[in-house]
Amino acid sequence: MSETSQESEAKPELKKTGMDPKAVKDKASSIRLSEAAKPASISHIARPEVLKEEGNRTSTIRRLSDLKSDDDDAGSPNSQESTQQQSYQNNAAIELINSVTGADEEGRSRQRVLVYAARRYASALERNPEDYDALYNWALVLQESADNVSPDSTSPSKDSLLEEACNKYDEATRLCPTFHDAFYNWAIAISDRAKMRGRTKEAEELWEQATKNYEKAVKLNWNSPQALNNWGLALQELSAIVPAREKQKIVRAAISKFRAAIQLQFDFHRAIYNLGTVLVSLLVPTRSCTGLRDPNLTYNSFLCELYGLAEDTTGTGGSTNPKEVSSNELYNQSAIYIAAAHALKPNYSVYSSALKLVRSMLPLPHLKEGNMTAPPVGNAIAPHRDWKRTEFFLNHEALQQVIKAEQKQASRSLSGTIAEVTNEENSAIRVEIPDIVSVSSCADLTLPPGAGLCIDTTHGPIFLVADSWESLDGWLDAIRLVYTIYARGKTDVLAGIITG
Repeated sequence: MSETSQESEAKPELKKTGMDPKAVKDKASSIRLSEAAKPASISHIARPEVLKEEGNRTSTIRRLSDLKSDDDDAGSPNSQESTQQQSYQNNAAIELINSVTGADEEGRSRQRVLVYAARRYASALERNPEDYDALYNWALVLQESADNVSPDSTSPSKDSLLEEACNKYDEATRLCPTFHDAFYNWAIAISDRAKMRGRTKEAEELWEQATKNYEKAVKLNWNSPQALNNWGLALQELSAIVPAREKQKIVRAAISKFRAAIQLQFDFHRAIYNLGTVLVSLLVPTRSCTGLRDPNLTYNSFLCELYGLAEDTTGTGGSTNPKEVSSNELYNQSAIYIAAAHALKPNYSVYSSALKLVRSMLPLPHLKEGNMTAPPVGNAIAPHRDWKRTEFFLNHEALQQVIKAEQKQASRSLSGTIAEVTNEENSAIRVEIPDIVSVSSCADLTLPPGAGLCIDTTHGPIFLVADSWESLDGWLDAIRLVYTIYARGKTDVLAGIITG
């Protein structure tokens, strides 16, 4: 899409040593929705089809004034031979950085600072080859220099700079295996190299390396939503290259990473949007994005254009299991995430363009509709035989049960609204969004068998049972997102989307 391709390609900022990204401190399965009101500071990067490399390459180059002078540590125990060997190893990297010229005066000025920093880190390593901080910061200089390479430059190549940065990160993590920032930024450098290689075997190998480094970064720093989001994006890229029979497993892994990122930071709109895009990969893993003739496939055509789905025409493997979740439900859930991302960031052109195309997939005038099993109103511990499977809908105001029985008839009017007998309203479950305290999956002997849902409110808990665990994930995410939008003061935007 033209609008999408015009989105700013801001590179992630470099991670400073010892500085971790902020994250909401939620780790239990019960997510406190009130935590969504906490602020979080993040940076972003976009790519034409989906939003990429979320978060900070966060933070590092040490202040140049903090670097030791060339005369410091003159009495270092390192031998002259070791110093000469280190100096020889540094020459190639210094030569690469020296040959970079920026595209404009600002770029050239920036590059002069980077050259100065590189020389200082090289001197530090000659004095102490095991200074992993110097290796890490030098790798960041190489990464920034790669960003500064002029588009029409042939020497040095951006790939050469990134490859040398990867070598520095490799050495830094060998010396300090718990250096999670280094693993994170190393994965970004590998991802940048993979993007240059299209959908080749070499790109596949690089994406696999990137996912492994993101995994290490997350294991060492589990509360980083940016790393989880990037991990999901790397998996999504990998799924577009691997054989069709392997796509489903990798796509589902990507979904789990995006969802985990959102659970750490409920208003992480880029992870929300990315989750919406990757869900559709479950529906069209083997359909070509070209040559679609069926007018009913216009939505798939859009998805191929917007999300950059793989043009795989082999027709082998990769079909989703209809017993797990229907195609309509996946389309609806995808549209929910995109609508939520737009509600949180209504000025983002990517979200606005996508919403125009997916809004029709929402069950308007609601955000979500579906069936859940519920107890009689006011009797959460009723015998299992008294629980009934009924319809629910979710909008910007509430989660509402729709009772369809002799004493209460519900019908759709021409405008699409639900007309209900007003004197029966108290017989249906209704959870007002502002009353929600937390929402979580649950399991209890008092509940009928199945995927239990607990909505804790200011008036007490509400227990429901979803049709499947996959359906439960959809309800959990939708309710959390609507609450987050409310907590961020964007309810009016969501109301405009679904009532239009």
